[in-house]
Amino acid sequence: MNWSTVFLGIIAVAMLASAIVQVAVLITAGRITRRLDRIAAQVERDLSPLIASLNAIGQDAAKAASLATAQVERVDRLFGEAAQRLEATLGVIQTAISAPAREGAALMVGFRAALDALRRTVANRSSRSRSGDDEDALFI
Repeated sequence: MNWSTVFLGIIAVAMLASAIVQVAVLITAGRITRRLDRIAAQVERDLSPLIASLNAIGQDAAKAASLATAQVERVDRLFGEAAQRLEATLGVIQTAISAPAREGAALMVGFRAALDALRRTVANRSSRSRSGDDEDALFI
């Protein structure tokens, strides 16, 4: 046997081992691919109801938010209208109270002025009659 035949045999055995390893890797890769496919399908099956539930929850939350927004807008309008009506009512009440109060105050001022004038008149008369009596006593 010559060395080239030995080396050629070694190369053939190495190539055969390499081919066997490559076939084993391909078979293992195929098995892994099928297993990953099954896992992905199972995850998709398991998660699809969860995703559907999350979608339904999101839609319900959106509906609830829109209803809450509508209610807040209604309450805002209600309070705005109530504030306007309250202001109008207070204006009417103020007008209804202040006009008679002003008239009453004017009457009171007039009544006081009349009383003061009457007091002055009475005071002037009594001072005249007293001063006349004093002068009569001195006149002798």
